[in-house]
Amino acid sequence: MKGIVGTLMDIPVGEVWPKERIHTLKEEIEAAGLTLKVIESVNVHDAIKIGLPSREKYIENYKQTIQNLAEFGIEVICYNFMPVFDWVKSDLNYRLPDGSSTLAYIAADIPADPNEIIRKVKSASNDFELPGWEPERLAQVKTLLAAYKDIDEAKLRENFAYFLKAIIPTCEEVGIKMAVHPDDPPYSIFGLPRIVKNREDLDWVCRVVDSPANGITLCTGSIAEDPTNDVYAILAEFCQRDRIPFAHVRNIKFIQNKDFYEAPHKSEYGSLDMYRLLKTMYDNGFDGYIRPDHGRMIWGETGRPGYGLHDRALGAVYLNGLWEALEKGHERGTKVKNTFTLRSKHR
Repeated sequence: MKGIVGTLMDIPVGEVWPKERIHTLKEEIEAAGLTLKVIESVNVHDAIKIGLPSREKYIENYKQTIQNLAEFGIEVICYNFMPVFDWVKSDLNYRLPDGSSTLAYIAADIPADPNEIIRKVKSASNDFELPGWEPERLAQVKTLLAAYKDIDEAKLRENFAYFLKAIIPTCEEVGIKMAVHPDDPPYSIFGLPRIVKNREDLDWVCRVVDSPANGITLCTGSIAEDPTNDVYAILAEFCQRDRIPFAHVRNIKFIQNKDFYEAPHKSEYGSLDMYRLLKTMYDNGFDGYIRPDHGRMIWGETGRPGYGLHDRALGAVYLNGLWEALEKGHERGTKVKNTFTLRSKHR
């Protein structure tokens, strides 16, 4: 691996990321002989998503964070525009026949009460804070849900456009690309709107502010969670449009209908053709950053659910092998800028 996708999970959403914290993170990574070019995630405050008057303050804070990150050589910021919950799974400890555990989404197991899903996630988190499920945010879930009651897809899209129009000029000035992560899952949960869920939504994102600085984190797992999404065609189109500066490449296995679990990366274990995914990216000029995404708990490991270190390492090796085969098979010299994720210290 050549780089780390870094993050600072303890900074409250909406606050400016301090330069000294970014510098410390960069020094730690570079001391290990790696690079820090991608940050994930600089979360967007709910005041921006809802369109409250206070959004102006949080947009200015976000712009300052962009400038601070650029000062330390960051090239890509991964973020999302999902209301209340950044991602939803019904089971964080779904057991597979080989004894490993993974994340799963089974619609029938999603409780009607969102407070119940919070309780389930907390009890299965192994005492780790999960990205997108920060305690200070979840403590206000009832208030948040009430605040979003009048926010439909059209209004959320309007607020997203407002945010992008405010920050993209700053990104262009400092040389950073924003890369929005698709909704996970890419359909409505608890009646909340979803606006980054399919090809049409991604096209809208790219057109609403038509700039190379306004891009996508193409997560193959998230997009493919809706079987009506043609993940291969979506990859081809947005690689050709040069709007994918960052990709999460992972596999999923459908159980039935839209129910699925997060499978090992290798094609034979899931429902996605991983060779075809990477070949599509390669053939259509992808030259951004890529990382394996999520991992089972294997070989007795315990830690942050969805972020098994051993399984992600296997995924990284597998993806590197596929990419080398594509390079040598096509006699092309361009190399993808492989990176791996730094999330936490596992116990």
